[in-house]
Amino acid sequence: MKAKQEFKVIPRFPEKLEPLRRMAYNVLFSWQSGIRDIFQRIDPKLWEESGHNPVAFMGQVSQDRLECLVGDLGFMSQMEEEAHKFDKYMNVPTIGDENTCVAYFSAEFGLTTCVPIYSGGLGMLAGDHLKSASDLRIPLVGMGLLYQEGYFAQYLNSDGWQMERYPANDFDNMPITRVTDSSGQQIKVFVKFKERDVAVAVWRVQVGRVPLYLLDTDLDENPQEVRGTTAQLYGGDKETRIRQEIVLGIGGVRALKAIGLTPTVIHMNEGHSAFSALERINLMRKDFGLSFDAAREVVQASTIFTTHTPVPAGNDTFDPELARAYFEEYSKELGINWRVLLGYGRINPRDEGEAFGVTPLSLRLSSHANGVSRLHGRVSRHMWQNIWPKNPVEDTPIDYVTNGVHVSSWASREIARLYDRYLGADWNEDTDTTHIWKQVKQIPLSELWRAHENCRARLVAFTRRALVKQLKEQGADTDTLRRAMEVLSPDTLTIGFARRFATYKRATLLFRDPDRLEKILNNPARPVQIIIAGKAHPQDNEGKAFIKQIIHMAREPRFQNRVVFLENYNMRVASLLVSGCDVWLNNPRRPLEACGTSGMKALANGVLNLSVLDGWWDEGYKPEYGWAIGQGEEDENHELQDETESAALYNLLEKQVAPLYYQRTGDNIPQVWCEMMRGSIRDLVPRFSSHRMVLEYYDRFYKQSSARFVSLTQDNFKPATEQAAWRQKLMTSWNDMSILEITSNGDKRVGDAMEFTAKVQMGSLSPEDVTVEAYYGHLDHMGEFIDRSTLALKPAEDLGGNVWLYKNSLTCRDTGKFGYTVRVTPSQARLANPFVLGLISWA
Repeated sequence: MKAKQEFKVIPRFPEKLEPLRRMAYNVLFSWQSGIRDIFQRIDPKLWEESGHNPVAFMGQVSQDRLECLVGDLGFMSQMEEEAHKFDKYMNVPTIGDENTCVAYFSAEFGLTTCVPIYSGGLGMLAGDHLKSASDLRIPLVGMGLLYQEGYFAQYLNSDGWQMERYPANDFDNMPITRVTDSSGQQIKVFVKFKERDVAVAVWRVQVGRVPLYLLDTDLDENPQEVRGTTAQLYGGDKETRIRQEIVLGIGGVRALKAIGLTPTVIHMNEGHSAFSALERINLMRKDFGLSFDAAREVVQASTIFTTHTPVPAGNDTFDPELARAYFEEYSKELGINWRVLLGYGRINPRDEGEAFGVTPLSLRLSSHANGVSRLHGRVSRHMWQNIWPKNPVEDTPIDYVTNGVHVSSWASREIARLYDRYLGADWNEDTDTTHIWKQVKQIPLSELWRAHENCRARLVAFTRRALVKQLKEQGADTDTLRRAMEVLSPDTLTIGFARRFATYKRATLLFRDPDRLEKILNNPARPVQIIIAGKAHPQDNEGKAFIKQIIHMAREPRFQNRVVFLENYNMRVASLLVSGCDVWLNNPRRPLEACGTSGMKALANGVLNLSVLDGWWDEGYKPEYGWAIGQGEEDENHELQDETESAALYNLLEKQVAPLYYQRTGDNIPQVWCEMMRGSIRDLVPRFSSHRMVLEYYDRFYKQSSARFVSLTQDNFKPATEQAAWRQKLMTSWNDMSILEITSNGDKRVGDAMEFTAKVQMGSLSPEDVTVEAYYGHLDHMGEFIDRSTLALKPAEDLGGNVWLYKNSLTCRDTGKFGYTVRVTPSQARLANPFVLGLISWA
């Protein structure tokens, strides 16, 4: 029976302890250890039992203890000091133009263990993005979904098979607050599911200086069959997924409006929020009377899209009939035909049999699109080149911004103290990352090694406790539990492998030859141990079979003391692993790892990487920083590739990694190893931090896109209307334009000037409408471009009949066989991305 009325009982906080409440409702505690120390000091055991959740924790502290704290002068002094730092941090204004407001949309956010609305790397990246935006004072807000049951909690049955449970989140005991209006009522917006109104409540998590708004459909006023839309992250069927993405995209834009925010930029982190672009168009039509075309100009110019998925199957698509059921009426609000809307979501808009995809929709409605590493940018251009069929694949308008991690969230307490001591107390808020991290060379190797040894000891102790706990739940006998308390050694070379158990990540590669692995792990002079963690998607039986295979192997007597699988991988387990391991192993099937940020988290702690040259490691690897498995090969024969790369992995462990680790000086420090640790921190952390990443987005995309938004919306959107008319002119007149003739002035010597000329029949267009470029570079023996550069040609003469002569020249710097052609694109001065229109003409 349900209660008729609800009420809450909360602690009666003494007035002097009010700063604790402010700090409890801001996840700044997840990366400011001083705040965590305050809560831990109140009751260490209770703090641990609460899962480091300050809101739940403070709700369980006795009233007597709270009153006692007021009289504890040492505690009050420490609390007041942290409260002063907290207020100082929070009261610093944002940087840049006061008009700029970036809204960052993502289906998941990994912020801290006690806010379980994440599943893996995408969420970790999104959480780190918000934290760096906070530290760097970027004017940004987040938008996501508030899942009642989150992803899932993993446990293993006695046979080692992954099972799932979905514990319900208690929002009232989490650092989450309701967003209310002026009358104190929680703000709600409405979206439609097949013409049925669905209420969506708005909540907020404060991430340092950045608010993250979260949307929730589990409301009494909603029908039971739609209340569960936001129940589970990546749960349910295709219809659940399209509903979630409607709530996130359409509901998210409506929520921002209800809160009173007008974003000048929307950054879509993966295609789950693609419908936000449609809803921005919809609102501009309703609020300002714009045509679809004019509103689209504003939205496209101010939208950024980041794709994370390197395989087509990982990009959401919907059957046309399912999409029609949810969007046919909505297309009328947009002012376009339903089939036109479908075309925006198809690679080939005219293919009636093609599904409706959120990635093509996102790409077509964004001015900037990017992959998350250099290699992933290349993979993405190949994947989506057919959206722009007239472009060479290398000119597909998908760039890259390599991911990074929020160092102060992932650096262990011991390592962070070294950074405080040698980099300065404000290292985590400094925008000059390269200069800051050069100071790492001042850290003595002995101090770095001792800090790391403490991390490894803590990891081993945690692993033993966790293993005993999971074995108890499986009904293990006393002898098994006793042995579990003795697994691993705090002095042994420790390899960490933890990630989503998708098959392409090849979690079992290390176990391909058990006999050889046994010799490596049980080498009496140079022993090695392995800690593994990770979840398979509930519907991925192949991934679950990988887990089972590892569990069964770990139970063999020869591996019992050397291999441990930790169940229920989460942010807390991750933080212990990436700081306590000596080597971080990553062996995906290249090029399917978009980035692989777990290796960057290990890097932030000085842990050395051993990885396939995929994702970020393809950019970061040098022999002085770690080890590479293979040389970047890509092989369609997967069996042969696995055989070759597993052998390479064993060779590295046996002949390089273990010998170097156990090569000690008189004070038992692995000198060369520690130099690699310090060098990798100094040189790679600034390159692969989320501070660098967020600043790159800000400098390359956010500022430019925000300025275009402001420009197009001036004078009652007159520039947007003119831009739409110009686009229509291009679309209808483009085929009348042609390149009549191109010439160059023959072979040259180094230092000579090469002049390019082209005659262009403009048709009904003018030189102001287009950009004419020479497209040139080295050629291979087949006459294909090996590389290419462009040089804008300038209109030199009107030859009559609207035929224009274009010219420009460059100095020849290199020798070899070169070639060139000429292309015409829409004016690059008028478009942030001249390729988004799909218009291009070649000589």
